[in-house]
Amino acid sequence: MKAFYRIFLLLIFVFLLYEVNAQFIRGAIIGGLNVSQVDGDEVYGFKRLGLNIGAAAILPFNDKWSISIENSYSQEGSYQAPQYPNDSLTGEYDLRLNYVKVPLMLHYNDKDRITFGLGASIGRLVGVEEYEHGKKVTTTTLSNGPYSSWDYSGIADLRFRLYQKLYMNIRYSYSLVSIRERDFYNKNGEFLRTRDQRNNVLSLRLIYIFNDKSKTAKDQRNENNRPQ
Repeated sequence: MKAFYRIFLLLIFVFLLYEVNAQFIRGAIIGGLNVSQVDGDEVYGFKRLGLNIGAAAILPFNDKWSISIENSYSQEGSYQAPQYPNDSLTGEYDLRLNYVKVPLMLHYNDKDRITFGLGASIGRLVGVEEYEHGKKVTTTTLSNGPYSSWDYSGIADLRFRLYQKLYMNIRYSYSLVSIRERDFYNKNGEFLRTRDQRNNVLSLRLIYIFNDKSKTAKDQRNENNRPQ
């Protein structure tokens, strides 16, 4: 928990440090959806649908470069529909991992058309439920594991303007370290393999930047038509 609190203290410090220049800080609210899977669980496909909501502070260095820090709630996990509905071992699998995440990003703005971002996030697991063959796995809990309480992910994203201060954001994140190590067995109980598991998440989000000072398409046209 100490690392989690330090991130929030860092966020508060950034706001205090730039308080006298608050006009340069851009606030944003974020809302969208995740489609996710967990690599290494032997369930394939981005089939777990979840929310991705939060807020951000954006600190521009100039017209091209900026950094941002977010505080977001992210629903992730894995899902597989029943494969053998007439068997007691149906093959159904449902994993729900809920995180509070703090991504830190570096952004490059290409002529106010599209913004590229790279960064990393730290996430605290705040909710977990796991179901196998339609039955809840009672040993999977926040306090007892087996999933790590923390997720450390690398992030890449694109952001482009939809209308005035409203942007579309496409984000990809992947766990840099394992969130669980799991042994797999066949139906006869014979050991097969051990695999590390990692979150693999695609996000589609809308971002509204309150005090966005980027040039709109109209501003750009007026600037291009201005006499030299």
